[in-house]
Amino acid sequence: MGLLDSFEKGLERAVNSAFAKTFRSGIQPVEIASALRSELDKKAAVVSRDRILAPNTFTVRLSPADDDRISALGDALLHELDTLVHAHAKAQGYSFAGPVTIAIRRDEELSTGTLRVESSTAQGGRVSWRGVVDVEGRRIPLTKSRTVIGRGSDADITVADSGTSRKHVEILWDGERAMVRDLGSTNGTMLDGRKVTEAALPPDSTVRIGRTDIVFRVVAQASAPRPAASVDDATRAFDAQERGPLA
Repeated sequence: MGLLDSFEKGLERAVNSAFAKTFRSGIQPVEIASALRSELDKKAAVVSRDRILAPNTFTVRLSPADDDRISALGDALLHELDTLVHAHAKAQGYSFAGPVTIAIRRDEELSTGTLRVESSTAQGGRVSWRGVVDVEGRRIPLTKSRTVIGRGSDADITVADSGTSRKHVEILWDGERAMVRDLGSTNGTMLDGRKVTEAALPPDSTVRIGRTDIVFRVVAQASAPRPAASVDDATRAFDAQERGPLA
């Protein structure tokens, strides 16, 4: 049994035990869960070799009769649906460009027992990918193509670690790919447990210098909103930014 099958059965048991009389006909909460999962899969778009972007804003439209029944569950159902969306995205390797929001709306044009799900990405904003590093409890964006890390005050990112050199390592980031390069440090540089002088830097990998761990990540961010944006818009925007390989 898959993760979501288990979740849906658990959700169905929970709501049906409390609202057995309410849901004898019409839309069942488990059907909303299934529709959201289907919407995620249908609208997910590959925007880079390592990233799949999924919508993060959902509107579930129900008939008046079904809306009256579902509204009896209040925020508890929305919480469970939010858990479902995040769990499915994690299982499928999807990324979100912003916080997940789910709303249930009444639609006078729908008949009892039918529903419609609408979704969008980053509330209509364009999406780009930003390289960041997590170090010493800080998340620092990589704003330059070359970022030097070390204990010296002249490094772009300074770490309080006597086991590191003044300019110990640099991270190269071109908006799509990253590399790590040791700068002739005294104690060397480790990438996911192996010593390197220069290597490709995959997302979520860990660079260790001295006693300090530096985790490289690629995160989605939304720029200023524009009308009628969609997952397809985000894909085209990303493709337009393609550059050559790192020098």
